[in-house]
Amino acid sequence: MAAGKKVHVKVRTSYASYEGFLLIPPMRKRVSDVLNEEERTFINLTDVQIDGSHEKVPYISINKDMIESIIEKP
Repeated sequence: MAAGKKVHVKVRTSYASYEGFLLIPPMRKRVSDVLNEEERTFINLTDVQIDGSHEKVPYISINKDMIESIIEKP
């Protein structure tokens, strides 16, 4: 079974901005596919920098209803 694709993203909420990696499952192709999954309330990011800090958090879960924008980084 394929492991999926890791995508570097920046997620902005009204509280903070988060930059890290989002895993897109093998049956999905785009970030928008993950966001549009109705059965999942949260997205999970790994290796996350919060508000541009140099310190990285290994894992964070963000409620999709709190997301204002999401940008795929190169």
